[in-house]
Amino acid sequence: MTEQSAIDAAVKRLALALDALDAAVERRRDNDRDEDALAQQLQDLGTDRSRLAAALDGETARSRRLEATNHEIAQRLDTAITSIQTVLAAHGEG
Repeated sequence: MTEQSAIDAAVKRLALALDALDAAVERRRDNDRDEDALAQQLQDLGTDRSRLAAALDGETARSRRLEATNHEIAQRLDTAITSIQTVLAAHGEG
């Protein structure tokens, strides 16, 4: 192999190595962008989770208030029914 052909071969290897390095750098940049996007998505999911947890707490409290109100109304209805039955029985209509 002549000196010129050895240099040409070395230049080709260097060019291939530089191309590979450029490709690796581009892949790294893509990965970094992907990581940034994933980090943002994770932050957004955390925010959504907090918002949903607060909403769930509010709805749970509302549900408990509705259950208590329902129970109170049921007791009042039972009392009213009993009173009506008592009145009807006293008047001989039951």
